[in-house]
Amino acid sequence: MNIHSIQVFCGARMGNQEAFIQATQALGSILAQKNIKIVYGGGQVGLMGVLADAALRNGGYVTGVIPTFLMEKELGHKAIQEMIVVETMHERKIRMAGLSDATIALPGGFGTMDEVFEVLTMVQLGKITQPVGILNVEGFYDPLLVQMRRMHDAALLNNAHLQMLIVSRDPRELVEKILEAPTLPLTGKWD
Repeated sequence: MNIHSIQVFCGARMGNQEAFIQATQALGSILAQKNIKIVYGGGQVGLMGVLADAALRNGGYVTGVIPTFLMEKELGHKAIQEMIVVETMHERKIRMAGLSDATIALPGGFGTMDEVFEVLTMVQLGKITQPVGILNVEGFYDPLLVQMRRMHDAALLNNAHLQMLIVSRDPRELVEKILEAPTLPLTGKWD
């Protein structure tokens, strides 16, 4: 699969672990060095700002997609190459997905969870075929991965959909796995 752009979901806050910042900086740098465009939420704050700044420092191209109400709060990054302003959070997710060939989730809060689960759902329903990765910094996503396993064990999630998620604790390894991932078949949840 040819990956030219990756949407990255991450927190609008820094979090309380230096490892979150370091992994975010590393991911932004790696994507820039591999000439992969970053599509993200457009913020200059939190891990979003760290991601964009790291990519820009390494010559990367960054596209932000931000709702009007957040832009009006002056949360939009001023230095990125492209900023797309939309009306709603729902429009943001649709636009980001349309601009991306793959997805990566870093540590984040409710917004990050909402975004990554919407993409996973769209893959599960056969509406998109892009690889989805989780950068499991310091085991941040371990409880969520356990919950996904419980969903599978309770016969609420099939094995193929559980296995489609690419997980790594190392940014470089995660990017390599995504670049090597086969195109997912356009099959639905009930196939």
